[in-house]
Amino acid sequence: DGTPIPEVTDNAEWESLTTGAWCYLNNDPTKPRFYNWYAVMGIHDIDPNTPNKEFAPEGWHVPTDAEWTTLEEYLNANGYNYDDTTNLYGNTIAKSMASTSGWNSSSNTGVPGNDQSLNNSSGFNASVFGKRILNGLFYTQGDGYIITFWTSTEFNNFSSYSRTLRYEEIWLGRGYNNKKSALPVRLVKN
Repeated sequence: DGTPIPEVTDNAEWESLTTGAWCYLNNDPTKPRFYNWYAVMGIHDIDPNTPNKEFAPEGWHVPTDAEWTTLEEYLNANGYNYDDTTNLYGNTIAKSMASTSGWNSSSNTGVPGNDQSLNNSSGFNASVFGKRILNGLFYTQGDGYIITFWTSTEFNNFSSYSRTLRYEEIWLGRGYNNKKSALPVRLVKN
């Protein structure tokens, strides 16, 4: 909605945030921007005269946990599992969602880090980066290890649901991250 979201590079300042902020991964402007959950939910400041700010452009929104589940179920049911099967009771779709480069190498069959040229059959193209954890430190393990995306669904007062791909795992993981963490966001068209 045009409300500025501050860039925060200092770890101590990041850890104390209760409003929206963004950073470049490793504070490196050649890397993508990551946002804390407060920014994603439009809590850009504490001004009571301007509540309910918008993070996503008009016509778009941050997906809910349920919308991520819908995507997962669609990919499972339509042959996007690494072995081209349909699997209604579990997912093996990480490879189909992962970008075709940048992942750590893995010898495990069906994971993003194994034969990366076969990744991204779904077109989701999740590039691998890391994240910034609640104390402001960056968790990258040399990049190539993990990518985690925010959902708009709260887990509790401190955390929100998120979805994760890892270089050595076959599934799209579902978990939660502290709202102070900095993660990338994928938007859904309304």
